Amino acid sequence: MIAVITGDIIDSRSLESQQEWLIPIQSLFSRWGRVNESWEIFRGDSFQLEVLDPLDALQKALMIKATIKSITGDQLQKRTGPVDVRMSIGVGEKHNDNTPIGMRTGSAYYHSGEAFELLRKQEQNLLIKTDWEDFDREMNLMFKLALIVMDNWTVNAAEIVEIALGNPHLRQVEIASMLELEQQSVSGRFKRAYFEELMELDNVYKLKLKKLHP
Repeated sequence: MIAVITGDIIDSRSLESQQEWLIPIQSLFSRWGRVNESWEIFRGDSFQLEVLDPLDALQKALMIKATIKSITGDQLQKRTGPVDVRMSIGVGEKHNDNTPIGMRTGSAYYHSGEAFELLRKQEQNLLIKTDWEDFDREMNLMFKLALIVMDNWTVNAAEIVEIALGNPHLRQVEIASMLELEQQSVSGRFKRAYFEELMELDNVYKLKLKKLHP
């Protein structure tokens, strides 16, 4: 049982250069595995990531979103807001493990692809599909509510989530020192990002999935 995250950059054609998002995402994915073995970027603005432990899938999706939405650059000045991403999570089995990721099959890949096709139709930027319809229905409703917050993260809010997820051992005072901010300011960014609530969502996701697949 694995998870597969399929995603693309929203309105990527409005960006003058793909480098502003491509370099941070390549750097992030490289921390999780090797290109073509664990992840790939294709069609210029799309990507696929294999997550060996499906319990980690939601947190990795949050990290991807935070990384993308924390991007700043000259070409973003023409946009009405931060660059964003849409993603689908598929949980299931995989086949053809000795082939590049783009050629693999199995229910995890099928589920991820099917959920990705629904993203535009449902106008939702994060969906999950598994073998368990009740689980999907419940989690996708929670995702929809969480996206009210995440889709509206400012660059500062996304940055604080990216740092916290990437460095779970750091305390707020250490993050404040890293960003050269007062701890109160950092605390405010965490609250505006609804970080604690999102971590509660991640815990619920893990608990429910464990019950279905111990």
